Amino acid sequence: MNEKQALDAFGALSQDTRLRIVRVLVIAGEDGMAAGAISEAVEASSSRTSFHLAHLERSGLISSRREARSIRYTANFAGLSGLVDFLMRDCCQGHPAMVAGVNDAAAACCAPDPGA
Repeated sequence: MNEKQALDAFGALSQDTRLRIVRVLVIAGEDGMAAGAISEAVEASSSRTSFHLAHLERSGLISSRREARSIRYTANFAGLSGLVDFLMRDCCQGHPAMVAGVNDAAAACCAPDPGA
């Protein structure tokens, strides 16, 4: 990810509805969600949600695919990872303790489900 792409992505995430949409889609995982379900989840009108979905897709943070008469949206995990990588690429400068919080978050995210 280059600086312009990162600026576009941060610009897209700097609006509260768009940030909520991305979070909802991250939770939904690879199956994603239909636009109507996203509208309900973020408590926004369908026209407002459509506007924000288009903005997020242009920024590379989400993707869409047509399924019959509806459009299903998913988080673009490669784009989101690229944004995190852009931020963290030069961060530790030989001091790994500087990224301990990121490592802890990744470990918690990927930990096996204790209820499984």
